[in-house]
Amino acid sequence: MSEFDALCANDGELAELRASVRHFITSDRATHGWVPAIDSWLTSWDAAFSERLADAGFVGLTIPPAYGGHGRGFLHRYVVTEELLGQGAPVAAHWFADRQVAPALLSYGSEEQRRRLLPRIAAGRLYSAIGMSEHGAGSDLAATATKATRTADGWRLNGTKVWTSGGHRAHFAIVLARTSPPDPDHRHAGFSQFIVMLDAPGVTISPIITLDGHHHFNEVTFEDVAVGDDDVLGEVGDGWHQVTAELGFERSGPERILSTAVLIFGVLRALGPEVDDRTAAAVGDLMGRAMSLRQLSVAVARDLAAGRDAATRAALVKDLGTRFEQESVELCADLLETVDDPGGLRSVLATARQHAPMFTLRGGTNEVLRGVIARGLGMR
Repeated sequence: MSEFDALCANDGELAELRASVRHFITSDRATHGWVPAIDSWLTSWDAAFSERLADAGFVGLTIPPAYGGHGRGFLHRYVVTEELLGQGAPVAAHWFADRQVAPALLSYGSEEQRRRLLPRIAAGRLYSAIGMSEHGAGSDLAATATKATRTADGWRLNGTKVWTSGGHRAHFAIVLARTSPPDPDHRHAGFSQFIVMLDAPGVTISPIITLDGHHHFNEVTFEDVAVGDDDVLGEVGDGWHQVTAELGFERSGPERILSTAVLIFGVLRALGPEVDDRTAAAVGDLMGRAMSLRQLSVAVARDLAAGRDAATRAALVKDLGTRFEQESVELCADLLETVDDPGGLRSVLATARQHAPMFTLRGGTNEVLRGVIARGLGMR
């Protein structure tokens, strides 16, 4: 296989998988009537869809069969994700558990944690939130102030997390907390991760309503929340290493390129094959950038699948990809001016404009990620 063929992620078994998930999405939409959405991985929560998707074999692809999954590779999951996002499918319910939590459990979790959580994740029936960002510690996670204090029978958790996507619906959260005093000479030391049930005593979830009136984000407060030793994820004090590995999956996936796919593909269909040279050049620029970013994203997925460090390139995907997503909104707006009958695309465009400011913020602000990239390239 040539390097180009590998980057296409559409050979042999992957092509068959792509065709089967595409057929599922088309059939499921026709039967259940869900509407394709901008930012569907964040905003479109449909528990029934997640269960149907799992029953069809498209959730938990990288989870081994011993834990209820399908034992396939990260590229298999990449292909499924690409098809789901390309059609704006309502995947938010199972998203974080399947994307981040499952790989973390396989890498760092205990056998008991894997057997307790992974089968339900693979079944699309266990939902997770990610407790990383805080007031004053968003992209700079080393400033995390949430503390976990040793007790006679486990830990006591105190602190507040913010921008917790889906926290009001999730069953549990993976929470980053400080477990030893700050060391000015080693800012990244002394953190640990905890599996915290969100209906536990002492957990308060407050909604954060966005300007468009929707509720996706939350502020989650932990006040003397009891967490047992069985719910420490990985090793105590190794939280920073674990989090940075997880962020490779968060920052490099196709969701950093395809949040606006429903708008882009809708505009291209509306334009049709007969366009003038200026429009053709604009479309070529738009799709050329998308294809280049996709190839970079696929390359990172291959590195992650091989167990190689991809933190720098994952940050690059997130920076370039989310800037592309923002710019694609206005590029599509310009192209839409040439369409005689835009149908419902005006509404899709309006939603994309509302969401665009978030693209470069979530998952680490692009400004901070450029520092990560610079350090990864040996700059100081």
